[in-house]
Amino acid sequence: MSSNEPLIKDCGTLYIVGTPIGNLKDVSFRVLRTLKEVDLIAAEDTRHTRKLLSHYDIHTPLTSFYEYNQEKKAPYLIKKIREGANIALVSKAGMPGISDPGYHLIKKAVEADIQIIPVPGPCALVVALVASGLPADRFVFEGFLGRTRKERINKLKTLSEEKRTIVIYESPHRILKILPEIKQTLGDRRIALARELTKKFEEIMRGRVSDVEKIFDQKKPQKPRGEFTLIIEGAK
Repeated sequence: MSSNEPLIKDCGTLYIVGTPIGNLKDVSFRVLRTLKEVDLIAAEDTRHTRKLLSHYDIHTPLTSFYEYNQEKKAPYLIKKIREGANIALVSKAGMPGISDPGYHLIKKAVEADIQIIPVPGPCALVVALVASGLPADRFVFEGFLGRTRKERINKLKTLSEEKRTIVIYESPHRILKILPEIKQTLGDRRIALARELTKKFEEIMRGRVSDVEKIFDQKKPQKPRGEFTLIIEGAK
């Protein structure tokens, strides 16, 4: 690694590596060098990460680290780092640790007093926020609101008086459910809904909640596709 990134002699390092959220060209030289030089890459989605590695002719070994194996896999990875291995942590897209299992490994590494070096990359919440047209000087990120209607409504109620711009992530199979829930709980606020960011079919829908609902109505019977980032105007 570069001279300004000293490694602990008797222990390896955990690199938190940001990868493209869509367009493979949105990657830094430092990210590529890190992925080439570490001993192992812990990936949330190995098939997805393998596409990036193949595109840049990187042959570093991969291992999976995702929601359903994080409890068992974290001790194994911590042990390897303690034995001297340098490991890069990557999520499916964007910066690890933000609404993904990466946080669990980072927390364990901190507890084990392991050196952690972040290698910055794209982040969907920031990309969507700055393109939304809504205030970006003060905002709050809430991740995913919940799988059930009750969870989502309860979370939205706690945000009803939030004056900062609100950023959330949502899956394609729930986005049509959450729009009327927002309108019911927060009112017909201004929003921006971004999908497929940096990809060929990137789309950012802006307007009030009812305006965005009409856009989806016009697209029927086509179902929503891609991961969504939703920006919601704060309370007046």
